[in-house]
Amino acid sequence: MRILCAYDGSSCSEAAIDDLRQAGLPDSGEALVVSVVETWLPPKDNEDSLVVNPYIEQIVARHREKAEKLVAETQSVADRGGDRVSVALPGWTVTAEGTYGSPAWELLSRADAFKPDLIVLGSHGYSTVERLVLGSISQKVLTEAHCSVRIARGKVEVDPSPARIIIGFDLSIGSQRAVEAVAARNWPDGTEVRLVAVSDPVTTNGLGSVFPLSQESVAEINETDRELIASAGASALEKLTASGLNASLDVLVGNAKSVLVDEAETWNADSIFVGANAYGSRLERFLIGSTSAAVAARAHCSVEVIRAST
Repeated sequence: MRILCAYDGSSCSEAAIDDLRQAGLPDSGEALVVSVVETWLPPKDNEDSLVVNPYIEQIVARHREKAEKLVAETQSVADRGGDRVSVALPGWTVTAEGTYGSPAWELLSRADAFKPDLIVLGSHGYSTVERLVLGSISQKVLTEAHCSVRIARGKVEVDPSPARIIIGFDLSIGSQRAVEAVAARNWPDGTEVRLVAVSDPVTTNGLGSVFPLSQESVAEINETDRELIASAGASALEKLTASGLNASLDVLVGNAKSVLVDEAETWNADSIFVGANAYGSRLERFLIGSTSAAVAARAHCSVEVIRAST
C-alpha cells in the first residue's frame, strides 16, 4: 500500500499522522510526506534573461534568495513529518519531499507521479463553525484526487481500545468500495463497524388522500427500497464479519449529510468511510461536492472518501 501525507508542521497535520495508527493500515508499505511552501521561485540568471534593468535584477535576486531559504526550510519540515510517520508506521518505508508552489496543485501533481492508494490531509477546523466547510486545499484534493482521501482528525491521546467505524451505505458502487476498503484493513480485535443507510422515503402528495392506490404504490416503493438495502446490507455484513469485524446495519431516515455526522458523534466513532460515487440510485447521496464533502467537513472524527485508484 502507498500513502501520501500532506504535512505543514501544524498541530492538525501532526494529529493526522498520529491518526494513521487508527486507520487500520498494513504493517508495511510506502509513505511519502510532502510539504509545500506557497511561494514563487524566479529563474536563475542566464544570458537569455529579458531583465536588463539592474535594479529589477537585484529585486529578483533578493526574492529568489528568500524563496530558496523557504524551500530549504520546507524540506526540513517535510523531514520532521517523515520522522513522525516512521514512528506511527514503524514497518514502512518513508520518504519526505519539500517543494514550492500552489499547495493543492503540488499535492495533486505529486500524487499523479507517486500513485498512492490514499492521500492523508489534516483538518484545520475543530469548532462547529469551522467545520461547516473544508479548506480550499482539502476541498480541491478531495474533489480532484484519483485515489481515496482521508481527512484526518487525530485524538488527543491514542486510544488502544477497539476501533469504531461507520460506513455510509447505499446501493452504489461507491459504498461497496467503502465496505471492501474497511474489510481489507488490519483492525484491532473487537473493532465494531456500523453500516448506516440513510433513507428518504417517498411520501404522497395532496392527491394521496384522494387516490388510495397512490398510497399503496408509495408503500410498495418504500418497501422495495428497504428490501434492496437489506439484501445489499446482508452481503456487505458477510464481507465484514469474514474479516473478523463486529458489523451491524442500521437504516435511518433523514438527510445523510447530518445523519452520518450525528451518528458518528453520538456513537463516538473513530472514523467514517463513504464512497466517492453513486450511480443513479434514488438513495444517491455520496457524491463529491455534496454528502462526501459535507461529512468530511463536519464530522468530529476522521473521514475517508473511498475511490478505486486509477
